[in-house]
Amino acid sequence: MTDLPSPAPAGHGGTPPRAARRLLLVHAHPDDESINNGATMAKYAAEGAQVTLVTCTLGERGEVIPPELRHLSGAGLGEHRLGELAAAMRELGVADVRLLGGTGRYADSGMMGLADNDDPASLWQADVDDAARALTDVILEVRPQVLVTYDPHGGYGHPDHIQAHRIAMRAVDLAARAGWRIRKVYWNRVPRTVAEEAFARLRVDLPALPFTESAAVEDVPGVVDDERITTVIDGTAHAAAKAAAMRAHATQIEVADRYFALSNDLAQPLFTTEYYELVDATPAARPESDLFAGLDTGETA
Repeated sequence: MTDLPSPAPAGHGGTPPRAARRLLLVHAHPDDESINNGATMAKYAAEGAQVTLVTCTLGERGEVIPPELRHLSGAGLGEHRLGELAAAMRELGVADVRLLGGTGRYADSGMMGLADNDDPASLWQADVDDAARALTDVILEVRPQVLVTYDPHGGYGHPDHIQAHRIAMRAVDLAARAGWRIRKVYWNRVPRTVAEEAFARLRVDLPALPFTESAAVEDVPGVVDDERITTVIDGTAHAAAKAAAMRAHATQIEVADRYFALSNDLAQPLFTTEYYELVDATPAARPESDLFAGLDTGETA
């Protein structure tokens, strides 16, 4: 099995060094993290925060883009995507990556409405409390102040994204009962006006791109009216790292300049400023420019 980046090495007395700021992201498949949060992850990792990624499945049912890799499917594709995830995390500087419940514990459920959803091994069929307990163990170990995941619709309705949301939110509750309260929970978002402006630029640039046509604003996960946005993370300085991480997921993503496409070959904007909705607290300022805004991270116990 492909080796993932490991948690930070133990310090004196066997206790891992603990960064003052600790961010946990919960995602459904390899590649979701780079598309949604790549610039954010690179920014905080570069600033010395502990960034921990929990990925719920290996994405065994993803559609493969490069012809030379289309022989991959099932477990073979999952193994390959695990290697892509490790490569992407090296590009982002993220050293702590976990598979929920251990590698291969939960299988990709496929797109909503397919027979794959009924696989007893799939994340969609998982008991939410059982899966949340596995995530709670990570939370109690890492003790993040901030958690990022999807909205209740999973951003765009994929069963694994919906389930990742349910598991993450349940784990927040379980961890609080066990003694660690995550101070801020965010959902991934894109403001509608930003998406509309980016697609207007895309339509102008499309003839020079290697994609057949443009996707639509409605194809972008998490698009909401602008007033829902509480937090804007400027990842411009980490644009190259985000693009490199997305390229590392070569079975799933083709990147060209400021744009990318998935297996449908429909071009989308590659956002290097990333947007969030704070869902369990009132932001100190609006919009925030820091996921840790308003937190006293000097206390690390």
